[in-house]
Amino acid sequence: MKFLRRTAHAAGLWLAFTAAAVAGEPLKIATSAGPVGQLASFAAKLAKEKGQDVKIVELSDWVALNEVVNSGEVDANLFQHATYLALQNKQRGFNLVQVDKVGVIAPVGLFSKKVKTLDEIKSGDSVAIPNEPLNGARGLILLERAGLITLTPGKGFSVSKFDIVENPRNLKIVELDPAQTYRSLDDVTLALVNITYLIPAGGDPKSALIIDRTADDGLVLRFTARPDKKDDPRLKAFIQVFNSPEVKQFIEEKIPAFIPAGFGSEESGLVRETAP
Repeated sequence: MKFLRRTAHAAGLWLAFTAAAVAGEPLKIATSAGPVGQLASFAAKLAKEKGQDVKIVELSDWVALNEVVNSGEVDANLFQHATYLALQNKQRGFNLVQVDKVGVIAPVGLFSKKVKTLDEIKSGDSVAIPNEPLNGARGLILLERAGLITLTPGKGFSVSKFDIVENPRNLKIVELDPAQTYRSLDDVTLALVNITYLIPAGGDPKSALIIDRTADDGLVLRFTARPDKKDDPRLKAFIQVFNSPEVKQFIEEKIPAFIPAGFGSEESGLVRETAP
């Protein structure tokens, strides 16, 4: 009898939680255009089937994606990992927080329209990397893993082009807006491109000369909100929908270049894998 009362009480709490989550204004989630936006929209469709109204707002400006959360225009966003969030909080005076462990990792890769293998890269060839510090560092680290440069050891994601200590092929490092590196492939020999930008531009992740599929907790794109919004029952209800087998299956089947992280009882999996 006690068990039945506890079960009924738990069910009552869940019904109350769900009712609060779906009541009132629609939940507004800002996200980047392209595959992450497609993923968020798919989860919103699942939420709609469960009675929750979720509005997805796609923006191309990464700074604006945090500004609209900070101002309260939207309830949360989905586009960034903890390392980028920490930089934005520091540089722009935000106090945004990640809401849950579930998310997705967007790999980066080195792409070219001029060569088919890394061995074909010649002395003096140009390489485009993002001018944003974190993704620029990811580009330099991948160049080092490809055996093209050597960096000052121990600096992690804080490395810059000034930390190149060996450059045997005299590569010319060109820093561009992250959204422009794929478009630069007509002009440069090699470019570091984030999959988030590659797919919307029509690029094929399988064409990478080398791709970094590092599963690092600091690189998981997760829901981000203001501290006063992170416990919003509407947001919690939507994240519960997002953290479902259907969403994980969508990632694996529709955007397989991305890596699901933190789904169900799984850990994010702090492993390192660099695939050709």
